[in-house]
Amino acid sequence: MLEPLDHQTPTHFDNLYFKNLLAKKVLLHSDQELFNGSSTDNLVKKYATDNAKFFKAFAKGMVKMSSIKPLTGSNGQIRTNCRKIN
Repeated sequence: MLEPLDHQTPTHFDNLYFKNLLAKKVLLHSDQELFNGSSTDNLVKKYATDNAKFFKAFAKGMVKMSSIKPLTGSNGQIRTNCRKIN
């Protein structure tokens, strides 16, 4: 069964995820770790209060990720356990 990451706008792409982090109402405990008194708290606050900043940062991150050259063929590997090298 699939569970939406945010129940208010499950079919929309917006910054409500970050607002839910501030309210401690996220689905996954690992996500809540983004807002727990650490260095990422300021980003969570910024994106929760400014949807435009979130979209701008997201777009910049997607462009940056598009330049990643994945290993293919015999140059890479698919791990059977992500924590260990095969």
